[in-house]
Amino acid sequence: MTDSEMFVTIIGYLASICMVFGYLPQAIATIRTRDTDGIATPTFLSLGAGSVFFVVQGVMLENWPLVITNVITAVCSAIIFAIKLHNDRRK
Repeated sequence: MTDSEMFVTIIGYLASICMVFGYLPQAIATIRTRDTDGIATPTFLSLGAGSVFFVVQGVMLENWPLVITNVITAVCSAIIFAIKLHNDRRK
């Protein structure tokens, strides 16, 4: 692996860490409180779909930081979306 490839790999892992640690606190808070009033369904669906597409792209490119990050965010998105649907149905 060249220095350039190593640098790109390190940047990918750093981006993954930032994305997961940026997303998880909100996901955990939503899961704990079940408060989804501030979540816009269309925006949230778009973000979740984007995560799924990035997983597919990451697998195709064998880019594991991209896959790992977006699997985590897609799972969190799915859980939060389920809570949002449940809350909206109850209203």
